[in-house]
Amino acid sequence: MELDNRNQQDQTNPELKALIIYWSATGNTEKVANAIRRSLEREKVRPTLRKITEAVEEELYEYDLVFLGSPTHDFLPPKPVQRFVKEKMKHHRERGDVKPCAPRVPGKTGVVFCTFSGPHTGVREAIPVGKYIGQFLEHLGFEVAGEWYIVGELHGHGELLNNTRGKLGDIRGRPDEQDLATVENNVSELVRSMRVCSG
Repeated sequence: MELDNRNQQDQTNPELKALIIYWSATGNTEKVANAIRRSLEREKVRPTLRKITEAVEEELYEYDLVFLGSPTHDFLPPKPVQRFVKEKMKHHRERGDVKPCAPRVPGKTGVVFCTFSGPHTGVREAIPVGKYIGQFLEHLGFEVAGEWYIVGELHGHGELLNNTRGKLGDIRGRPDEQDLATVENNVSELVRSMRVCSG
């Protein structure tokens, strides 16, 4: 009898499949991607983690939940992220997946995550990146459940000035444990809400 109940529960609450795709130049976005992976694993969701250069052949529709992450560079996604989006859009247009009015595909959810330093105007430097990636997912029929913007230390030219006297104050060492804990909590809440909705 217990076996029958377990089989019935498995049929009514199937395991979610999640994909995390990211590009990271200095490690900030990679830290966030790994925090997402850890949280998914704790929630008993088996994640597939791919750098963007390894994800060109991934079939996004095979996953219930897709996370797509990027840093911001001059208010835009870096070139590898733009190239990925353009190639995927071309593929999905040719296949007929991109339709007028962008109808939602049931059971498909996306999340955008973006790391930024924002020394001049803060999070507004990152929002165009989130919107760009979010529009890609929406065109494919994914419901975008979140645009997550995470502060990251600037590495390279002008780092001391921009990391200590920029719009966001002292951001050395970020994303830090608190930033990553917030990401992990957001992932847990999202997965639990998806299970409630599908249960």
